Amino acid sequence: MANFNKVILMGNLTRDIELRQTQGGLAIAKFGMAINRKTSSQSGEKRETTCFVDMTAFGKSAELLSQYVKKGSPLFVDGRLEFSTWESKDGGGKRSKLEVIVENFQFMGSGSREGGAGGGGGGERRGGGRDQAQEGAAGAGGGEVDYGDIPF
Repeated sequence: MANFNKVILMGNLTRDIELRQTQGGLAIAKFGMAINRKTSSQSGEKRETTCFVDMTAFGKSAELLSQYVKKGSPLFVDGRLEFSTWESKDGGGKRSKLEVIVENFQFMGSGSREGGAGGGGGGERRGGGRDQAQEGAAGAGGGEVDYGDIPF
């Protein structure tokens, strides 16, 4: 039987992006997103729940995200789930984490273009190192952007 691992999310960043570089020069961006869901109970009472998700982007995607989005910015992401386990340094036993590895993204929110939404965004896949950049302009959530400065 074939396997399929795909995640599509739209939400807001919960913190500014942490950008680091590997010794080999690969950019790694770590950030969190909050995804809200509105529901109604049978009695008509409205409720909102929030799911907090840790995200990681690599390569060109990491660099672009750290340059154009910040805490509170809306973002559309598609990627895959990755589960990691490790031993705690303080002797606390085995730890684990489920996160989304960003494969493609799209800036959301208001920009200086008509319609307010950004165009295509993309980046590199982890491990493959192949550029998945898509042509298009990117709008930024949360600020003015000079579209001539965007490298895709």
